[in-house]
Amino acid sequence: MLKTRLIPCLDVADGRVVKGVNFVGLRDAGDPVEAARAYDAAGADEICFLDIHATHENRGTMFDMVRRTAEQCFVPLTVGGGVRTRDDVRALLLAGADKVSFNSAAVANPDVIREAADQFGSQCIVCAIDAKSVAPGKWEIFTHGGRRETGIDAVEFARFVTAKGAGEILLTSMDRDGTKSGFNLEMTRAISDAVDVPVIASGGVGTLDHLVDGVTKGGASAVLAASIFHFGEYTVQQAKEHMIANGIPMRLQ
Repeated sequence: MLKTRLIPCLDVADGRVVKGVNFVGLRDAGDPVEAARAYDAAGADEICFLDIHATHENRGTMFDMVRRTAEQCFVPLTVGGGVRTRDDVRALLLAGADKVSFNSAAVANPDVIREAADQFGSQCIVCAIDAKSVAPGKWEIFTHGGRRETGIDAVEFARFVTAKGAGEILLTSMDRDGTKSGFNLEMTRAISDAVDVPVIASGGVGTLDHLVDGVTKGGASAVLAASIFHFGEYTVQQAKEHMIANGIPMRLQ
């Protein structure tokens, strides 16, 4: 059986790791290179690096920081934020990323997913979906760091981009982000059931039971968290041991 992955997320703004609530009210959580090194040593399965202001500031990802981060961590590194083209994917892979995540650009031009997957393989192309609940059982995608509504249904879009070649969905509940109230399990399950690629659950982890629920109730293949690790509430090891105790296969060091 495939092991479930535990992924600390580094949201980076102005060269620092930050964490907010519902995508606003950011507080400092340290240096990204140091954080990546620490999570690598702590036994994280992957690390996710998101340059959260790149798209709405209309610039590319910070390649130098990605390069320095990749040099310090030996687990797979997924990078997103400001990724617009196939050339951006190439540059990030050359800088040391293992996977590259499209978000706003995939909404604007879903064919960029196909172009990138055709050239580099679906295994390294992630589509990040940031969604809010807009009605019972219905979730809408927002882009540009959650600033821009699209009217696009999240479940339909997940099906669409995986058909284009996305090898993984990084699904963030904007309603839950930073609230520590748990994943949006209904949305996670709906998208996990709708696609045949791994879904990473993101947004809302406050307890170790939330991580368990993301897998057992949400159907996620991986769970992503930030606050509980950045501010020392739990360690990666504690999280993994708790998940194993709840019957979830995990990779331990």
